[in-house]
Amino acid sequence: MNYYALFYDVADDYVERRQQFLELHLSVANASVERGELQLGGTFADTLDGALLIFRAKVRTIVEEFAQNDPYAVNGLIKNWTVREWNVVIGQQYSH
Repeated sequence: MNYYALFYDVADDYVERRQQFLELHLSVANASVERGELQLGGTFADTLDGALLIFRAKVRTIVEEFAQNDPYAVNGLIKNWTVREWNVVIGQQYSH
């Protein structure tokens, strides 16, 4: 299993519009958590700085599909997203 960081750049009106899609977004996110993929997720302290979601998955496409199907992205709240593989070397979940 590999770790991946999904970075979201949010739209300028993200704060105003996110509430209407929050339940759908959390439903997609919780399903990913239940499958053991999404490990952590949330916005940065300044919400307009974006968000970070950490995944553990066999392949990058799992994370890409999450981003493509996230109701926030589908409805224009995410203006750009980036997936980067992350080489974890220490932490409670680390195993080699």
